Amino acid sequence: MKQRILFVCLGNICRSPAAEGMLQRLVDREGLGNFVEVDSAGTYGGHAGERSDSRMRRAAASRGIELTHRSRQVREEDFKRFDMVIAMDDNNYEALFRLAPDREAQFKIYRFREFLRHHPDWSYIPDPYYEGHEGFELVLDLLEDGCATLLEEIRKKVK
Repeated sequence: MKQRILFVCLGNICRSPAAEGMLQRLVDREGLGNFVEVDSAGTYGGHAGERSDSRMRRAAASRGIELTHRSRQVREEDFKRFDMVIAMDDNNYEALFRLAPDREAQFKIYRFREFLRHHPDWSYIPDPYYEGHEGFELVLDLLEDGCATLLEEIRKKVK
């Protein structure tokens, strides 16, 4: 059974495409590409069609992750297509809840913090857009932690 995961942040240019790239790298390493589909989107559509923020692309590339995603806004059909819709913070979680077409779709929405194992003090993934290099590195550290946990959950469902 294929698992479809959608990561969501505000503009889909920093956190969610980095989470997509991070999880995709783990999926590829494990040889689970036939069992897992990963994508990302934003609750705000103002960056639609743009590449990920250049600072995030550089930070991710230093960890061997190439971000090729083009920003897009969450669509109603995403709630039908994806098994898990994972928000980077509470604002996006709440926005997704409002966008969800029905209760069944709302049950697919998660907070990324639910998957943080080694960073229990973080209740959200901070937006690094107005931060320096350290902000992007912190986000990648948090995403690496959560994506590893998420992959363990996925592995249980697809094997």
